Amino acid sequence: MRQILIIGAGKSTSVLISYLLNKSETENLFLTIGDLDIEHAKKLSQDHERCKAIVLDVFNKESRESAIKNADIVISMLPARFHIEAAKDCIKFKKSLVTASYVSKEMKALDQEVKENGLVFMNEIGVDPGIDHMSAMKVIDSIRDKGGKMILFESFTGGLVAPESDTNLWNYKFTWNPRNVVVAGQGGVAEFIQEGKYKYIPYHRLFRRTEFLEVEGYGKFEGYANRNSLDYRSVYGLEDILTLYRGTIRRVGFSRAWNMFVQLGLTDDTYTMQDSMNMSYRDFINSFLPYSPTDTVELKLRHNLKIDQDDIMWDKLVELDLFNKDKKIGLENATPAEALQKILSDKWTLAEDDKDMIVMYHKFGYELNGEKKQIDSTMVLIGEDQTTTAMAKTVGLPVAIATLAILNKKISTPGVQIPITKEVYTPILDELESHGIVFKEKEIEYLGYNPFGGVGN
Repeated sequence: MRQILIIGAGKSTSVLISYLLNKSETENLFLTIGDLDIEHAKKLSQDHERCKAIVLDVFNKESRESAIKNADIVISMLPARFHIEAAKDCIKFKKSLVTASYVSKEMKALDQEVKENGLVFMNEIGVDPGIDHMSAMKVIDSIRDKGGKMILFESFTGGLVAPESDTNLWNYKFTWNPRNVVVAGQGGVAEFIQEGKYKYIPYHRLFRRTEFLEVEGYGKFEGYANRNSLDYRSVYGLEDILTLYRGTIRRVGFSRAWNMFVQLGLTDDTYTMQDSMNMSYRDFINSFLPYSPTDTVELKLRHNLKIDQDDIMWDKLVELDLFNKDKKIGLENATPAEALQKILSDKWTLAEDDKDMIVMYHKFGYELNGEKKQIDSTMVLIGEDQTTTAMAKTVGLPVAIATLAILNKKISTPGVQIPITKEVYTPILDELESHGIVFKEKEIEYLGYNPFGGVGN
């Protein structure tokens, strides 16, 4: 039997494992799930005769090498910074590797060795990055094949709560790693290009500079800029493009409300707070406000952020129970970001019967025969339950499909790579459609970056 090693058994692996187990008879597969939490790994193995769970610590050389040596291909679902440990062993034992994470500098540095050994190291094959690359390149390549020239590309993705489970004023719940939501946008300025002009948004302004999007059947959304869109000029072969912008999707109003946390300093992750274990939610908020012998925390916060009493922003804060003097942060040496995450998790954790939703939106502007044209492409997927979430499907399925394609030598070009070639994206996108991951493309009038007119730039 052909051996597949899956390292890491997090939230997104449930669909990945189910897909491969369903194919295990016809494709002659045996799965080994390696994780620090053996009980969780056993649960995901579903007591299947073609699957086993093992304890695997990626920093334990002996157990890591033993597992990788016995595999025919390795899938790493670990946090991105840990892939490199497995990657070096994959070269040593001549095994191909699949991850859903961005290509790190360390991973990129292995490219020559990977090619020399005839291996495929496929990265960025989840949802974002992953499905976004593949669905974008499919349209970009089709425009080029017709002789068109790309002049605008905007791409947005969001992990959201499904409309039927949207029960709070923020229109948001955690569908993925909460920490990534709390510290989103930090660590660098957002860089992009619009109508040939370079634009920059520093973190303290990020959530007040948003784009608006309309998705048929699902209403209005907003997008805030991802950190560096300019990197994608070379990735997608768009070196001469006039507009290139990548962003994260939220429901309208989320970013304005989130900006209150940013302005107060609640998302800071660079220092720890005194006695955070015993700090109440109310004390936490008060820590960031001026001292007053008379004014309440509520009054100080409203005054500090200039929030009117009838502003929906105030209701959003109250809904989070921020002023509760009895609830404790309960974390030792917490940073503000960690304390905020704890507070938000109380209110934004998906209930047992809640469903999540993935929304993706691409805009393609191009010139063909002297005429400017535009294609809008959207994809919406709603999860089935807490196991088969939209996030688990859109991350796990591309990983699984790519793994099988590499194993069957349908994807064979060696090197450290991402899924931007026809060899890779065509079969994967075709199969994803059978799982309900379908893009709706429509040609519309070219609007450029500024559809509301004006001559400013």
